[in-house]
Amino acid sequence: MSASDQPPQLFGGQAYRPLADRLRPATLAETVGQDHLLGVDGPIGRMAAQRRVASMVLWGPPGCGKTTIARLLADISDAEFEPLSAVFSGVADLRKVFERAKAHRADGRGTLLFIDEIHRFNKAQQDGFLPYVEDGTVTLVGATTENPSFEINAALLSRCQVFVLHRISDEGLEELLCRAESEEGRALPLNEGGREALRAMADGDGRYVLNLAEELFLLPEAPILEAAELAETVQKRAPLYDKGQEAHYNLISALHKSIRGSDADAALYWLARMLAGGEDPRFIGRRLTRAAVEDIGLADPQALPQALAAWEAYERIGSPEGELALAQCALYLATAPKSNAAYKAFGTAMKAVKKSGSLTPPKHILNAPTQLMKDIGYGAGYAYDHATEEGFSGQDYFPDEMARQRFYQPVDRGFEREIAKRLAYWQRLRDRGAVGENPDDDAE
Repeated sequence: MSASDQPPQLFGGQAYRPLADRLRPATLAETVGQDHLLGVDGPIGRMAAQRRVASMVLWGPPGCGKTTIARLLADISDAEFEPLSAVFSGVADLRKVFERAKAHRADGRGTLLFIDEIHRFNKAQQDGFLPYVEDGTVTLVGATTENPSFEINAALLSRCQVFVLHRISDEGLEELLCRAESEEGRALPLNEGGREALRAMADGDGRYVLNLAEELFLLPEAPILEAAELAETVQKRAPLYDKGQEAHYNLISALHKSIRGSDADAALYWLARMLAGGEDPRFIGRRLTRAAVEDIGLADPQALPQALAAWEAYERIGSPEGELALAQCALYLATAPKSNAAYKAFGTAMKAVKKSGSLTPPKHILNAPTQLMKDIGYGAGYAYDHATEEGFSGQDYFPDEMARQRFYQPVDRGFEREIAKRLAYWQRLRDRGAVGENPDDDAE
């Protein structure tokens, strides 16, 4: 008997059902944010139209609809729905499901086995699925937030299609909020800014945005909350944060932005908060390294070695002593001169690459190891920088079809002040037309 065929309970209508459960889609068409999979031309949409479901792995972030899609597929294919969570289930639970699936198959009915957090099953447990998936005893639908390539056995993965679900867009979250208001028969007590902030807090998680909305529906219709008041209210009324989810991202963001803002004391506070909450210090080391290259860069070239050294020091000596290395790094980064010039320059260069396509380098900077390549102009006219008085030829190294670009613009802080002087000097030489001849045709 599928979930949709369960008989009504005597007091079922009186039981509390969370808003997210009450708004769970009844059809694939009602599912928000996954049109690339569920639409008429989408792979799952085509399966649904044929009432045929293949084994699959649904890979996506929390709250994007993985469980809902699995339930709907069971209804569409008229199969028994057997849900299990890899967090709470073991081999014994799987054996019971497989026995029931065999009985259903003998009666001419299929079984859709839904495994939530399938990546948490070990290799032996995943191997146990293989014969039942192979012979069609069950149609497996696994849900995971982790990369299946790394977390799911290759043998099992080869028997499943992998579908990538997207985080729900801002428009999709707004649609969910409108559905919630229709369900509750009233508007959320938010102005436009508050509403935008609510969607931002959800960060693409549909279940989370509905949980927050449910808390807000407990408030009176007035006053209407702005963004700042919303944050304060939600913190008081809906402390939904835990190490694995919201706090994990909120606190690391606070640490990173405190470093960027050169507030050493705040950086230490957020670092201590994360460590006290049980955050993985390796994750912190990774973010400190990112801050070193993103927000300091060449303004202090020692920032990156400091971050890598702190990360390695923790790896070598562990907790609690290694945490002091992370604290020292946070202080170094917070007090270092700041520049995102390298970060911005690389981003601009990437945009230029996407826009310009696969342009070839100019022939004068191509190596010519064969006579044929020399004959067709490879290396011709290359100016050897070391042959010039200044050690700078001023040649153009961009593709012939592309005008010279200026991506990197160092700031007037820290070591980048010296870099800016060098760049300005080289530009003066370039404007003057300094070009040296190559004394060696084979020189690189």
